[in-house]
Amino acid sequence: MNGLVAIVGRPNVGKSTLFNRIIQSRKVVVDDQPGVTRDRIYVNTEWAGKSFVLVDTGGYVPDSEDIFEKAIREQAHIAIEQAQVILFVVDAQTGITPLDKGLADILRSSNKKILLLVNKIDAASHESELAQFYALGLGEPLSVSALMGRNIGDMLDMVTEHLPENSEFPEETENLRIAIVGRPNVGKSSLVNAFLGTDRTIVTDIPGTTRDAIDSVLRFHGEEIVLIDTAGLRKRSKVTEAIEFYSTVRTLSSIDRCHVAVLLIDAVQGISHQDLAIITEIIKRKKGVLLAVNKWDLVEKETNTARQYELTIREALGMNAFIPVVFISALEKQRIVKIIELSQRVFIERGKKIKTSDLNSVIEQALRENRPPATRGRDVTIKYATQIRHNPPVIAMFSNYPKMIPDSYQRYLEKRIRNAFGFEGVPLTMVFKKK
Repeated sequence: MNGLVAIVGRPNVGKSTLFNRIIQSRKVVVDDQPGVTRDRIYVNTEWAGKSFVLVDTGGYVPDSEDIFEKAIREQAHIAIEQAQVILFVVDAQTGITPLDKGLADILRSSNKKILLLVNKIDAASHESELAQFYALGLGEPLSVSALMGRNIGDMLDMVTEHLPENSEFPEETENLRIAIVGRPNVGKSSLVNAFLGTDRTIVTDIPGTTRDAIDSVLRFHGEEIVLIDTAGLRKRSKVTEAIEFYSTVRTLSSIDRCHVAVLLIDAVQGISHQDLAIITEIIKRKKGVLLAVNKWDLVEKETNTARQYELTIREALGMNAFIPVVFISALEKQRIVKIIELSQRVFIERGKKIKTSDLNSVIEQALRENRPPATRGRDVTIKYATQIRHNPPVIAMFSNYPKMIPDSYQRYLEKRIRNAFGFEGVPLTMVFKKK
């Protein structure tokens, strides 16, 4: 990958704060507990007219046997291999630690351009603290304050000097964007890794591992599809840490950014009230949605097991039964391609345009078979219908008394439209206006 700049360093030296300072947004979770950023976070950004990809890594802890620290170390190695410029962040307040020395040894052998950034020097009067960091053998250290923004511009000038002139990135396209969502520990990261064929995100058996939303690009039959691997949604009553709050907000933001949300549920645990709450959030945001039942390989099966399981799900979905269901195993890579194919189909359905004449034919037939109930002695009727928007689809219906059309009748009309035109996996918005 051309023009990639990686931020590395031991935990809690301010890497994520620096990342956010450079891109000028709270893209990553920033907290004062070590190990918050656990995966590589990629973002396209630019400085002085030169574009590059900035990547934030988890805190680097050499030789640790801790399960997260080992995974973080592997992630940092990948970032170092890919990067053209590496920003090695150390902490002026704590000085050089054995962890800093261990990472410096690895970086010196990387044959990459290394900028040694001594963070948390908030004023020029503290510049004397720089001297000790020459001992790391990485050249002249640069004092910065990620929190205050001190010397960040000078640092970025140095970064762009070492990037190729042709480091350009295309404008974001309207390629299909899929968000993988669900409760913690249902296998979201495992599914993304199965798609990509690489350990793009850290996967462990500890719930809540993924705290940030990760975007990856999947090439599927010549089409580039963006996968958004989100942090696990928790019940709000259980979001007690600030870190979990930020992750929940970020997951909802990821749903906002996608075209289609894939809700992953655990086949052994079944669909829960929390899963239904996630579906409500997706539908509220008018996104395409499909439901993937993961870990299907762990379920004992008889002749009609899948059919009975799906009927149970559809009963729980109620009026959201338009959502397609697929049974998969991310671990065994069983039927995972079906998720992409269904997502593509839902994406197309979301952009569907209905001819006004065809729509009115369906509505007229529905009215003949079942007229709206009279209200307060007034006959209610629908005069005309038309699609006023797609992506997401919105149907407008004009009535003599639009406010008197009950919800039950609105659902009846929606069902007739779906029977005629599809809209599988797509929330359909119906608006009733005065004619």
